[in-house]
Amino acid sequence: MNTERGRNTARTGGSNRKGRQPKTYERLTHPLVRGDDGVLRRASWDEALTRAAAGFRQTRETHGPDAFAMLSCARATNEMNYVAQKFTRVVMGTNNVDSCNRTCHAPSVAGLSAAFGSGGGTSSYEEVEHTDLIVMWGSNARFAHPIFFQHVLKGIHSGARLCAVDPRRTSTAEWAESWLGLDVGTDIPLAHAVGREIIHAGLVNRAFVDRATSGYEEYAALVEPWTLSAAEKVTGVPAEAIRDLAHAYATAERAQLCWTLGITEHHNGTDNVRALINLCLLTGHVGRYGSGVQPLRGQNNVQGGGDMGAIPNKLPGFQDILDPPVRQKFERSWDTVIQPRYGKTLTEMFEAMETGELRAVYCIGENPAQSEADSDQAVRRLEALDHLVVQDIFLTRTAQLADVVLPATASWAETDGTTTSSERRVQRVRAALVPPGEAREDIDILCAMAGRLGHDWKFENAETVWNELRSLSPDHFGMTYERLAEHQGLQWPCPDTEKLPSSFLHARLWETDPERRGPAAPFGLVQHDPPVDLTDESYPLRLTTGRRLDSYNTGVQSSGYASPLRRGEYIELCPEDAESFGVAAGEEVRVASRRGSVTAPVWIDPGLRPGLAFMTMHFPDEVDTNQLTIEANCPIAGTAEFKASAVRIEKLVPAWT
Repeated sequence: MNTERGRNTARTGGSNRKGRQPKTYERLTHPLVRGDDGVLRRASWDEALTRAAAGFRQTRETHGPDAFAMLSCARATNEMNYVAQKFTRVVMGTNNVDSCNRTCHAPSVAGLSAAFGSGGGTSSYEEVEHTDLIVMWGSNARFAHPIFFQHVLKGIHSGARLCAVDPRRTSTAEWAESWLGLDVGTDIPLAHAVGREIIHAGLVNRAFVDRATSGYEEYAALVEPWTLSAAEKVTGVPAEAIRDLAHAYATAERAQLCWTLGITEHHNGTDNVRALINLCLLTGHVGRYGSGVQPLRGQNNVQGGGDMGAIPNKLPGFQDILDPPVRQKFERSWDTVIQPRYGKTLTEMFEAMETGELRAVYCIGENPAQSEADSDQAVRRLEALDHLVVQDIFLTRTAQLADVVLPATASWAETDGTTTSSERRVQRVRAALVPPGEAREDIDILCAMAGRLGHDWKFENAETVWNELRSLSPDHFGMTYERLAEHQGLQWPCPDTEKLPSSFLHARLWETDPERRGPAAPFGLVQHDPPVDLTDESYPLRLTTGRRLDSYNTGVQSSGYASPLRRGEYIELCPEDAESFGVAAGEEVRVASRRGSVTAPVWIDPGLRPGLAFMTMHFPDEVDTNQLTIEANCPIAGTAEFKASAVRIEKLVPAWT
């Protein structure tokens, strides 16, 4: 092993694509530690764990517990995430724990929690098959969520209408009866115009609004300026199309409003979510079978990681750290004192690396060196840490920067436990393969680390961890392993070991008894706020990012497998822009933003409109798209504005000239 920390491991840039294949990653099979020469070398488990624990201990003793942070894993099991957040709070004494939930759907959790008191999607996948209207807003689910999209197709075949709201005419939009191609960053004006039209057309569900919501009059005043014509000028969507969506949504007996990162990955992502939730409150499309709002999670357990408390402001079961009785319950169970304040979000952690406030990070199964916005800056911040420990199945770009690398098991094939999907369904996963080499279970590694730091933790198996979680989380108490197997998964909240939970949330809002109905769902009073990175003569194109069907996130797990669909990274332009810039399909160009530049070949996509470009983050070792993106963060959720960077296209001078 000859991996040096620092600039020597910088990405290639992808300037020569001829014959280039995506980088493949070999499975980690033994621990690594960084030697005195700065190179990672093979080590025994005892040496690696001792080195890792010593660095954490020194950080805590020298700089205090808040100089430590845990990055937990949205692909690992619920049980691992539970133990990881417990390690952070009990062993290290801080609430600085977060995961890639912050990168994608933290605004969904924040927006749903503000409206309904719960951060989960309100409906089951099955309900999409039995609804009348499906609105996919900022979501190319056919590529990014192909399993969910099978439910959408069943709904369409059963008679549901599909409407796609997206800046690009995606493969999802190809299945829709209407496509609203809005300008990037204008979701709030569009939602407000839909809401205003519903109000002016007399289509508000006043019985529901009066009984179950608050702030309607203020909301009506807020959206009043957003006439159909005013919204058309700002969003680029024809007024008639906005009107049609408003009437279709308000008059549908049942409707599902779904969104993904096209809504959340903005500097005002939480406000975007609130603007969409307002529409379901206005029409009563929530709390009923077939009607609800559904944020689609992109990874197998991003919902579960948050549910297990691997976030800085909630304990397991989505219980608030600032609630004294809740905190005391966990303190009694864990025999510890929990800080009565929120920890740092992932965004705040990286800012604290810059200032030196954060000195040590334990990173499990995440690759922030390539997944964070403005990736060069992210790498510089990780390099500034005193101590970085990475626990993973591959030697990722982040692992290459670590002081200690610990080989873990693959949670989907080599580990027992559970995961939680976007529909809040907890399901069993079981080990089918023996892990290679010296790779060890994540929970075993965490317990061994805790032991070296003075905490003798013994979990007989994953079920033991799960039962501890069940004893502390009312929403999960009724989910024994036996019941999860019997019913092929159960949705939370499931507080009873005998009754089956409802497939949808917030039926209480339809109760006539105020006590049974509970708190009103407030309208979100949010204002339009354009993208931070403005286009101008120097950077005339709006770059938005997303996923393709054949690849996964930063490509670490998918690049080693062939796909007939995979074509590597391109800068995708509409035919008009390609002609305007004088570039042809396949031509290598430089794509530059105010933060950096990359080289990539051109792909012509007629589904794009003039002024809009598209790239993915799947091939950062060839073309690091996140060198272009901007770290403009949602002040509520901390999610960066991956969807709205300003770029320009530069023709390359041939080497022979």
